[in-house]
Amino acid sequence: MSQLWRKTWRSLHTGWCWPPAVPTFTPCLQVLLPAAGLLQLQDVKKTCCEFLESQLHPVNCLGIRAFADMHACTDLLNKANTYAEQHFADVVLSEEFLNLGIEQVCSLISSDKLTISSEEKVFEAVIAWVSHDKDVRQEFMARLMEHVRLPLLPREYLVQRVEEEALVKNSSACKDYLIEAMKYHLLPTEQRVLMKSVRTRLRTPMNLPKLMVVVGGQAPKAIRSVECYDFKEERWHQVAELPSRRCRAGMVYMAGLVFAVGGFNGSLRVRTVDSYDPVKDQWTSVANMRDRRSTLGAAVLNGLLYAVGGFDGSTGLSSVEAYNIKSNEWFHVAPMNTRRSSVGVGVVGGLLYAVGGYDGASRQCLSTVECYNATANEWTYIAEMGTRRSGAGVGVLNNLLYAVGGHDGPLVRKSVEVYDPTTNTWRQVADMNMCRRNAGVTVIDKPL
Repeated sequence: MSQLWRKTWRSLHTGWCWPPAVPTFTPCLQVLLPAAGLLQLQDVKKTCCEFLESQLHPVNCLGIRAFADMHACTDLLNKANTYAEQHFADVVLSEEFLNLGIEQVCSLISSDKLTISSEEKVFEAVIAWVSHDKDVRQEFMARLMEHVRLPLLPREYLVQRVEEEALVKNSSACKDYLIEAMKYHLLPTEQRVLMKSVRTRLRTPMNLPKLMVVVGGQAPKAIRSVECYDFKEERWHQVAELPSRRCRAGMVYMAGLVFAVGGFNGSLRVRTVDSYDPVKDQWTSVANMRDRRSTLGAAVLNGLLYAVGGFDGSTGLSSVEAYNIKSNEWFHVAPMNTRRSSVGVGVVGGLLYAVGGYDGASRQCLSTVECYNATANEWTYIAEMGTRRSGAGVGVLNNLLYAVGGHDGPLVRKSVEVYDPTTNTWRQVADMNMCRRNAGVTVIDKPL
């Protein structure tokens, strides 16, 4: 058996079975892998699968996926499927894609994990597949369009491209999906979050490069510099600078973009908001907030970016506003019950929490906490923390909300409290080793 295994390995890597220039199937593998499975030669079968995995390419991954499915190679099937999702834009240009059956196309384009720069890629792939055999396939348009997330497309594209497509015009069901998308764009911004369907859900690809972005800050004045840490390369490198100086801003990651919200430019608290596209290495100014804010809290809830509280240069703020990326609009939502600058925010269970902060009016740090229900558009006090905390770091882990450090006037804390929404209670957990305020908090996967 070991001799057969060695011969198999040599044959796979000499190019006899798999010409490296154009990765395609040959009779060797089509016979060898099924035979290995039938004869329960697990080492041979594993070697074949590993070789096929090493040869995955946009022109062959769909064929390898089908081959793996046919011969119950579960791991190879999953690897090929993931590869197709991660290289979707190139895969849909291949002959294999154009020759897929309707079930396989629907399965691919319905995936939340597609790595695409825009939903336009999915729409164009559908049109290309149907047009490849139009007489037979045009009857499948409605089934396919069910999986295209038209509401996520720009209004201009919907009007100028989708609406004018003959394959859409000739299908009443497709027109219904187009009307749904148009309605989504015409709804008042604050109501769009209530219009939930699979077609309004953002795709969440998994293979985007893992990067950490440090934006602006003080050195010692507000700066424009932006640096990016690449975990794979283990190095920092400069990326495109901010359009303007900014420190004490709110930062979030949403829809594949980094948003720098408000802050202080060295002279004024600002309303400006900039978004960074890591693919294009480019900053773009988006709509300004309604209010000037620095030391604000920023978070994402139900696909909207929220700017919570902050300081406008003269007073702490209770106002809260939300940004809709699709319409590029900010709108006020219900204000908090208390003015809060240096406020920590976190999202748990579909609710937005504002933790502690500084009220500015009575000049005291706060132990109070409020939560925002977007459906009711209402802020409600919840249980108070055991201690006053301004500038607390806030993190979420296992559906619990952590308040880390912060200060009460000159007293900087190392204590940590955790809130359980199911019991509406705070409890102390272990102290940190150092006192900290205005610390950043995030959750990562622990390496094995």
